[in-house]
Amino acid sequence: MSKNVLAAKIAVPYARALFDFSVEKNIMHQITADFQNLEVFLDESAELVDYLNNPIVNNTAKSEILTKILKSQVNTETFKFLMVLVERDRINILKSVISNYLELVYETASIKTIEVATAYPFANLQKNTLIQKLKELTNAREIRLVITVDSSLIGGFLIKTESKVIDFTIKNQLQKLAKHLDTVLEL
Repeated sequence: MSKNVLAAKIAVPYARALFDFSVEKNIMHQITADFQNLEVFLDESAELVDYLNNPIVNNTAKSEILTKILKSQVNTETFKFLMVLVERDRINILKSVISNYLELVYETASIKTIEVATAYPFANLQKNTLIQKLKELTNAREIRLVITVDSSLIGGFLIKTESKVIDFTIKNQLQKLAKHLDTVLEL
């Protein structure tokens, strides 16, 4: 079993417990905002993630660094939760806990997360039009786009939902044309 799969399995009960707690205490919006910001921060702070994931660094040092960096930036309950993860030697699965927690929130709020790969960045009008179309197709109240720019696609875009992949890329069209030509030329 790979580390990511294992981390995801371990993260689910932590995410669920925090989600239930946040609903019970009516602080889901604050914790969700903290986690959305923390997700971006961790993606941009590889050194911090490596430090927190390092088994040689003791929990006291991890607590101190998180206190210096995050205590004044996040909700008190979010910070307490981070300290629980440190105490239980689970801070290394923080990214998985965040993504699982946010999935629970989005599912509850009928927000669909859809991945879009594109050859060039979308203009705001294109992005908004795509969101509207995806809302109609998925019956979601909100759409959260995760956009990645991949110049190897040449042009167009690729949409991934949890169950479908819709490929409107020029790269895909060229590959289909090449396969068709291969079959035609073999005759």
